[in-house]
Order: sequence, then C-alpha cells, then structure tokens
Amino acid sequence: MSIRNDTIVIAGNIGNDPTKNETRNGKAVINFRVGTSHNYIDQRTGEWVESPTSWYNVSAFGNIAEHAKASLHRGDPVIVVGRLRIRDWEAGDGKKGREAEITADAIGHDLNWGTSAFVRRQRATAEPVQAPQPSDADAPSDDAPSADEGDAWRIAGLEVLAEDEASKEPAFT
Repeated sequence: MSIRNDTIVIAGNIGNDPTKNETRNGKAVINFRVGTSHNYIDQRTGEWVESPTSWYNVSAFGNIAEHAKASLHRGDPVIVVGRLRIRDWEAGDGKKGREAEITADAIGHDLNWGTSAFVRRQRATAEPVQAPQPSDADAPSDDAPSADEGDAWRIAGLEVLAEDEASKEPAFT
C-alpha cells in the first residue's frame, strides 16, 4: 500500500555516506538516510529531553544526484525538500514495517550548524575557447583592449561583441 505523495521539508543529519547508482536509462541516482529528532530543554526540570529519531530514505536523480554525491557526507546537517511517500513493506520472514521515502527536489547544508561554499557547475561548451597566440604582426593600438581586458571579455563571452563594435562605423558624423 502506498499513500499519496506530499511535499515535505526536513532538517536533520545524514546517517550514511550517500551512494550513487544509475537507473536503467543511465540517469544518476543517489540514496542516503536522514535522521531527524526534536530535542529540547524541559522548562520544569531544566534537563535535556531527547525525542526518538525519525529516519527518512532520501533519493535524488539527475544533476541534483551528481551534486549531492560531490557535496554530502555522513553526519552533515542538511535540509531536504521533496515529495514524501509512505511505504508499507513485508520481509520474507513475515516481519512488517513502514518507511518514509523522500524524492528530493532540493538539498542543501543546514547553515545553522556551519558554513558551506557554493561552486557553480560549469556548463559544457561545444569547443574549448583558446587564447589567441601573440605574433609580431599584432601590434597593440590605443583602440584595442589590453590583454587583461581581452581575456576578461573572452571569459565573459563578449569578445565577439567587442570585435563587432570595433568594426562598426560611428552612427553620427
């Protein structure tokens, strides 16, 4: 029996190093478990009260799976947003149970417990951009951008724009 998918947000700690696999179609999938608990200080007694830990199986597909595998480790505090599915199961020995599964739409480190550094994924290009090779015939002029400016334009994808602008005649004479 399966209950409808609902959106859920959980904050907890990763219980195992994420494992990466592939679907039959070759799409990346990552799996790990997240444990959550709501511990608090009892106002009457002043003592720390630990609630039972709830465990969730988390799966993610595609780009998020690739990025999660490179970023997440056992013990990391995370926040997971995804679709919840409660699944009943029965083992061969007659043992029965119920588990919560989340198909993640977003995963991130919980910054209440530390810092994290974001590194944007580089997009694949059709062909690598190569720096122009200097030659004796290329003499710098006052109108040409310096080497540093030219590199910055190329990195930003604006070298074609700069060349086009340089070849245009002035609009007003």
